[in-house]
Amino acid sequence: MSLRDLRRTGNAPTLLAALAYFDVSFMVWVLLGALGPVIAADLALSPAQKGLMVAVPALAGSGFRLLLGSIVDRVGLRRAGLVGMALTLVPLAWGALAATTYAQVLGIGVLLGIAGGSFAVALPIASRWYPPEQQGLVLGIAGAGNSGTIVAALVAPRIAEVVGWHATFAIAMLPVAATWALFAWLAKEPPAVAVPRSALSMLREVDARWLCVFYLVTFGGFVGFTGYLPIFYVDRFGVVAVTGAAYAALCASAGSLLRPVGGALADRLGGTTVLLGGLVVVGVLAATLATLPGLAATVVLMFFLVGAFGIGNGAVFQLVGVRFPREVAPMTGLVGAAGGLGGFLLALGLGSLADATGTFAAGFACLAAAAALAALAAATRDRVWRARPVGATA
Repeated sequence: MSLRDLRRTGNAPTLLAALAYFDVSFMVWVLLGALGPVIAADLALSPAQKGLMVAVPALAGSGFRLLLGSIVDRVGLRRAGLVGMALTLVPLAWGALAATTYAQVLGIGVLLGIAGGSFAVALPIASRWYPPEQQGLVLGIAGAGNSGTIVAALVAPRIAEVVGWHATFAIAMLPVAATWALFAWLAKEPPAVAVPRSALSMLREVDARWLCVFYLVTFGGFVGFTGYLPIFYVDRFGVVAVTGAAYAALCASAGSLLRPVGGALADRLGGTTVLLGGLVVVGVLAATLATLPGLAATVVLMFFLVGAFGIGNGAVFQLVGVRFPREVAPMTGLVGAAGGLGGFLLALGLGSLADATGTFAAGFACLAAAAALAALAAATRDRVWRARPVGATA
């Protein structure tokens, strides 16, 4: 399916609005990670505390996605998006005006999860305008808003160098306000779906639970690393905060740019086929990183590792659109929540294991094992789903 085909169907302004909303939400969601080295130095945090600081927004995002995924069909996707962006200004204002203790920073991280809840709005408001055969590409384009992580990593540390990290939170309020206005102008409420279900009710579906597992690994890897990498490069190689953030942004760009590629490939080759390939690559690269190579090799390996996560993300959401075409909104909230949980576990695990062992090797070894198990599960589900198409009785 090509971009030319998209112009003949759906609603392009809404797709653009969803992309912008997702992009600015991701920028805000990972802001603590981008500013992590600066905040950690200011508050004298341990490796475990750094990991928890980065992990909390990911976990909070899971809760807000479940909440939004359960109510968007009642209040409307467009209205939910506008309210969500308005509420995102609250933790930014808190960070600008206060946040003088570690406990306050964790509280800000919880509220930054509101931005992480954007999954439950941005993806279904775009998806519902397009037919099933375009879901991989559409969800990949909207999901490419995770490029906001690149903006945060590149821009936030540089601003903090000049005006401090508190003022950086204040400046971040400007693009959020501008995107709110753009979304209000461009986004149109999509056609309603019949008998909407809550996100939690979708857990009764076996396929839904497996998609949660796959997104926990693929998106959890992406968001966990994009949030933690600025700290990782500073702690592992002793580079300055701005340099570490630049390396993190480079790696995040691979995941962001390859997510729509993963969706488009999934439309052509099948979602589980692309997902399996991505997970195998993740396992091999994570095992290699567990040997603790030098800086240059680590940046290259991490670039391809995060890119493989991005391809896996696109493949999973193609499967969501294909296997649950009538329940994209609640499934987006549910699967997105699982992904946020994965990001929490990754960032917390890397920080805690580094604190306990004095090295990042154990964290990468655990990731390699998780990817191998997920790849085995994907191969099994591929056989099941080929034998049981959508609509067939289990």
